[in-house]
Amino acid sequence: MDKEKLSQQIKAEASRLGFSACGIACAQDVGESRIHLQKWLAEYNHAGMDYMANNLEKRCNPSLLVEGTKTVICLALNYYPSKRLREDQPQFAYYAYGKDYHEVMKSKLNDLFAYINELLPVNGRVFCDTAPVLERYWAQQAGLGWIGKNSQLIIPKAGSFFFLGELFLDIELNYDQPIKSRCGTCHRCLDACPTKALRNPYILDANRCLSYLTIENKGEINSDYLSMVGNHIYGCDDCQLCCPWNRFSKAHLIDELKPSELFLSMEKDDWQQLNIDHYRTLFKGSAVKRAKYEGLIRNIKAIR
Repeated sequence: MDKEKLSQQIKAEASRLGFSACGIACAQDVGESRIHLQKWLAEYNHAGMDYMANNLEKRCNPSLLVEGTKTVICLALNYYPSKRLREDQPQFAYYAYGKDYHEVMKSKLNDLFAYINELLPVNGRVFCDTAPVLERYWAQQAGLGWIGKNSQLIIPKAGSFFFLGELFLDIELNYDQPIKSRCGTCHRCLDACPTKALRNPYILDANRCLSYLTIENKGEINSDYLSMVGNHIYGCDDCQLCCPWNRFSKAHLIDELKPSELFLSMEKDDWQQLNIDHYRTLFKGSAVKRAKYEGLIRNIKAIR
């Protein structure tokens, strides 16, 4: 089948499935980005996320992760909510408002993979934050957007509130061109970070990041940053909320990602009285369970 026609059909189906953007990149070694990743790891910027230092070669070369990979198809799915917690309520990162994005995203990725196989038999795998894949790197190579100074992927005139997923395929397609950074001289994200985890543009120190401290961190919150937790119960969107490109954000229409009215009604006193049964009701099938009940209680005790 003609590569251009097949590429267009794949992008059209991705749009029909509800993806916000679809781009295609040639699978090859990441080159100089390997050096930046190694330096970031050597400086222990990944904090307690030891898994990020594993499988370095597979992270840097798609064909080592999935043999025969020639193409990386990158997908973005909008999660910007239409209904949000009030600013005076304890805050959750927007990505955690609805059902677990891994399940929502992977279902759509599998549907797209099945569609491609109807057009042309292919071998490959789908990924959504579940394997050693440099998602933002590949999204930039596929022309979806650029990696901002806050280390988030920014899509032109759409913003950064997007989940990312990939299809690794053993066929060649028409490849899109990378997008260069359009952050310019702006440094609002660096200024807005409560703990100054963005020590330099494009360099995130997870040891200080509230998203790490309230989600991935399995121990107590570092006493140096306890006073900076503010009203963040789970994650932090501060470096995105201040980004000028997010003025283009539009509310998603995916029912599974919408917050429940019960969640939106929770006040500070309600959180402080949260018991295990209420927790299970609120977060059934939610990504919030990554922090577990004990982790969420730790965070609730830390808010101001």
